[in-house]
Amino acid sequence: MFETIRYDVKDGVAWLYLNRPDKLNAFTAQMNREIKDAVRSASKDDMVRCIVITGEGRAFCSGQDLSEVDEKMDHGDVLRNHYGPMVKQLRQCEKPIIAAVNGVAAGAGFSLALACDFRLVSEKASFVNAFIHVGLIPDSGNLYFLSQLVGHAKAAELAILGEKVPAEEAVHIGLANRMIPVEAFEVEVSSFASRLASMPTKAISLIKRSLKAASSLSFEDYLEHEAQGQRAAGLTADHRAGIKAFLQKRKPIFSGK
Repeated sequence: MFETIRYDVKDGVAWLYLNRPDKLNAFTAQMNREIKDAVRSASKDDMVRCIVITGEGRAFCSGQDLSEVDEKMDHGDVLRNHYGPMVKQLRQCEKPIIAAVNGVAAGAGFSLALACDFRLVSEKASFVNAFIHVGLIPDSGNLYFLSQLVGHAKAAELAILGEKVPAEEAVHIGLANRMIPVEAFEVEVSSFASRLASMPTKAISLIKRSLKAASSLSFEDYLEHEAQGQRAAGLTADHRAGIKAFLQKRKPIFSGK
């Protein structure tokens, strides 16, 4: 089905592996399309309640494959036709998405990780806003997400200086959620994904909607958005299951409905 990625679904988790390890999982137009298609498929699959994106080999994603770049290329059209649709699909997905950053995430690979809901990083991982080193600006939604995570001043520093951010610093500045030892990385990412997959999926989707709304609505409008979201959450089977489990003093089992 796919050539540049590997896609597996197991125990409620869709695993999306960037699969060009000999090129440090550098992006091609085909990879853009395949990531978009895989995330769309996972979004529609009722068996999937969490998505993990990671890289095969020693890198997460080194950014654009520069062998596909030529002087006549319209970089704006590349974004409109390839990277934009990919990150929009990630943004539109209402299921939790984890970037399991196993190595370097540079350029558009950095942007891909930023577009996810969680960033779990190996202690050998690093982030590099490498665009400045080839005379370009961060793209694929990079500064939109980055400024929300680390603030305007730090986002400007990372974008303009293009310096490497090691895993420990990424956690310290709020860029990553947690750092994991290399030898435990796969197990801990799997455990974290399984935890998300067992949670009330509809409530997570409504939380994601509310986080998006919080950055654009007035406070009064946000409160109405919140009320509508809470009404929707209150009508779910998972809410009823949670209340019943609480009253029975046991751990709830959520169905994702």
